[in-house]
Amino acid sequence: MHPRIVVLRNGSLAALCLSILFVMTPQMDAQTQLQVYGLWHCSPDACSWASAPNMTTFDTQNHWIIDRGNGSPSVNLVVLSFVSPLKLMNLTTDSTTTNGIPNGMTTAVVNYFESKGVRVMMSIGGISYTKDWNKALSSNPTQLGINAANAAKQFNVGIEIDYEKSSNPNLTGLQSFVTAYRSVIPYDATGANQAARLTIDLGDGDTYLTALANYATTNWLNPTNPVLDYANAMVGSQKTSITTSEGLWQQHIDGLSGSVPPLAPAKLAGSVWVVGNNVIPNCNSYPSSDQEVAANFVGTIAPAGAGTTSGMLGYMFWGGGCQGNGTVCTFPPDTCEAGVGAGATALNIPIPMPALRQN
Repeated sequence: MHPRIVVLRNGSLAALCLSILFVMTPQMDAQTQLQVYGLWHCSPDACSWASAPNMTTFDTQNHWIIDRGNGSPSVNLVVLSFVSPLKLMNLTTDSTTTNGIPNGMTTAVVNYFESKGVRVMMSIGGISYTKDWNKALSSNPTQLGINAANAAKQFNVGIEIDYEKSSNPNLTGLQSFVTAYRSVIPYDATGANQAARLTIDLGDGDTYLTALANYATTNWLNPTNPVLDYANAMVGSQKTSITTSEGLWQQHIDGLSGSVPPLAPAKLAGSVWVVGNNVIPNCNSYPSSDQEVAANFVGTIAPAGAGTTSGMLGYMFWGGGCQGNGTVCTFPPDTCEAGVGAGATALNIPIPMPALRQN
């Protein structure tokens, strides 16, 4: 509600001079500023990043990411997807990889985004690399954590954990990975050290990757003793409605009774599709997009047992570039500045990304 004093045209106060009207507005909750507005990004070879790109071609295909039409980027974070955990543990060099990092994830690619104020991370895993995660975590997770931290420092990027093992995940091994990473690069609440940014993907709700969600929420995402910066609620099916997604994000905040404790809203980003089998409004029409419809929910969701401030951190979009599996590539003419970029304008997304809320 907002108090409003009604004034007559001649300047006198109407209705006995001091009437105050309380006018209901469509959006009553004060929104917390979104801070994370990121894009998982794949190469033209369906997320393999197997070869170094021609940067002129790369710019033609991806210019919308660094310029929404007014010279400002469409997002404030790009997550290069994906790195094989097994190859990174072994520092493999082969036809597609150099010292465990895909050949396409070059310093030139990182600088392309970071020179415009867009933060960059590398995602380790993805559904295709679940077996590689299992092998690495049962073999030498400490070495994997050290190698990941060293790669992060080398490229000046953060690291995302995408371990999609729903049944009996190797949590002991994953703890060793996280401990080793943090032994090289401590947690940095200021966000100034890009390589210190370490995040994790959880399920779209707590009923998927339940054991991982329980462990991560309990041990790594506690605002009073944070180890990871935040979690992404993974993107659901292309057919998942935004109302359903909001319910699943709410599940993270509420927790799953007897299985997962509540997660602080300041430790969660929600994920939506940017393109699927067809170009969708999330990509090309912000006024009818999921990110517009859910903006009030994301910006106002209250803590339910963890944290003290309302509002999730923001959004992640899956996925830029060419995901494969018959989905549309976000290359011309199917670029997404009218959906994702327009959302960055409407939601006043800060670029570069500021220090994240901690509570």
